[in-house]
Amino acid sequence: MYLIVGLGNPENEYSKTRHNMGFDTINEIANKYNIDLKTTKFNAQCGSGIIDGKKVILIKPQTYMNLSGKSVREFVNFYKIEKEELIVVYDDMDIEKGEIRIRKKGRAGGHNGMKSLIQELASEQFMRVRVGIGKPVYEEDRINYAIGKVNDEEYVVLMNGVKKAKEAIIEILKNGIDTAMNMYN
Repeated sequence: MYLIVGLGNPENEYSKTRHNMGFDTINEIANKYNIDLKTTKFNAQCGSGIIDGKKVILIKPQTYMNLSGKSVREFVNFYKIEKEELIVVYDDMDIEKGEIRIRKKGRAGGHNGMKSLIQELASEQFMRVRVGIGKPVYEEDRINYAIGKVNDEEYVVLMNGVKKAKEAIIEILKNGIDTAMNMYN
């Protein structure tokens, strides 16, 4: 069973923000495979289904970004998810808008949601799909840039990255991370 985690902040307040690319990707996957995300468990919206013959649980932690790891840890422990069955998708300022990067493992790279996951799971050994959001003009504006609403034109570009992330995750499930990395990195 795969646990696919999208990082973000509760959507009522933070929809159409750069920081919610993980949530947007989970929504895209759920829509494509008719997976209902209305269940609440371990402080997350979640739903389960089958993708390419593999059972998956999709989750969107509702703990706010900086505490995402607590919710994910509870799912990992309850469902006995192996680290090689955990895929996390999230926003990344070091990648151009509309682009993605896939990694087998790695550090948090300054992303507070990933810091929380790594701390709570006591491991960096899980797959991640990073969705590019680009950098703010001024470095000191990073927080407002990440959580600020975007206009419709920019959202279309960001959603291109989300759609690539969705397809990359499906490719990981079908043919493994090495194939997905070769296709999308």
